[in-house]
Amino acid sequence: MLAYTLIDIIGYLISIIVTLVIIQFVMSLLLQFNVINYHNNFVNAAWQAINALLEPILAPVRRIMPDTGAIDFSPMVLIVGLTILQKVLYGLAIASVQ
Repeated sequence: MLAYTLIDIIGYLISIIVTLVIIQFVMSLLLQFNVINYHNNFVNAAWQAINALLEPILAPVRRIMPDTGAIDFSPMVLIVGLTILQKVLYGLAIASVQ
């Protein structure tokens, strides 16, 4: 039962990371199209905080992936990888209970 609880907690952490990646993507689009800008203190602080949280996770993915030019596919690869990990962990949790 403890293993199921730990896997559930890891699942929640994975969900938080995926949500942060999506927020970072939306914020980057809004910043590029000048809907929001860095001159707003809240936007600047939120952007720096999200990048500080995600950069240690995205940097290894970027090193592994080939250079694709201007488009950065590392957030998508991270989301897919974390979703697969989450499904595998939930499968292990269900198998351990039975």
